[in-house]
Amino acid sequence: MTIAEPYLVQPAPGVYAYIQPDGGWCLNNAGFVTDGGRTLLVDTAATERRALALRDAVVAAGAPLPRTVVNTHHHGDHTYGNAVFASGALILAHENARAEQLAAGHQLEAIWPATDFGAVEITAPDLTYGDRVTVHVGGTEVRVLHPGAAHTIGDSIVWLPRQRVVFTGDLVFAGGTPFLAMGSLAGSLRALEVLRGLDAETVVPGHGPLTDPSAYEDTERYLRYVAELARQGREQGLTPLETARRADLGEFAAWRESERLVANVHRAYAELAGEPEGGPLDILGVLRDMTVMNGGTPILCHA
Repeated sequence: MTIAEPYLVQPAPGVYAYIQPDGGWCLNNAGFVTDGGRTLLVDTAATERRALALRDAVVAAGAPLPRTVVNTHHHGDHTYGNAVFASGALILAHENARAEQLAAGHQLEAIWPATDFGAVEITAPDLTYGDRVTVHVGGTEVRVLHPGAAHTIGDSIVWLPRQRVVFTGDLVFAGGTPFLAMGSLAGSLRALEVLRGLDAETVVPGHGPLTDPSAYEDTERYLRYVAELARQGREQGLTPLETARRADLGEFAAWRESERLVANVHRAYAELAGEPEGGPLDILGVLRDMTVMNGGTPILCHA
């Protein structure tokens, strides 16, 4: 399987989105903001090689290497490359993202042992925040907001109010299936309301091509579909896997990683049972169910 090379899009002066096609497992987006003298980077990458390519892209754009790195959440595809930038940069994230990253450790190598992640040193954030924090990159105001438990319990939205550009992290997968195994379905719906309230023009999703706020509507339709599917399945006494295998995905069938449906049903079941939002699931069990949904083939890391 051939994956296209990453590319830069410049939605506003001094603002760059770094898109890694096709946006599948471990092919995340990143981005950076620069005034020519200072740079803030949003997320890194899943492998040492890809993080080094991201660093080269920053330099090729004429920007200095970042003084600040913001991690939108703890998952390794967004944080494994932190060490490539850590010598000259402060790493910032929500306080839960730091705790979750340290707890996860080298989780991606355990899930995908055949993938060459390179020399990955787990590098947790140096600075954490609780609700919101603002960073100034020259004349550009960068607001970092925590929407509550959503994709994970430590998500950050990176919002540039003057440029009306938002980096959503994995609150949005453009053309891909949301993944709630470590977060909350109800919280993800609330996070979409937070995003709508920003009134962005350009949306840089965590995975997939650059998009606009119409992506929020697509995501909400899917989340409400999962909620109703889970309600019906639980009432019928079905397991999450049985519910997911019987489902008709309809308009969502063409989205990447459709096997995530069963993970999302697991999360919806937990919330219907009154479990706390973002509470831990049996991740190994979820992965086994996703393998079944994937036709018995383990999910593939594309990095």
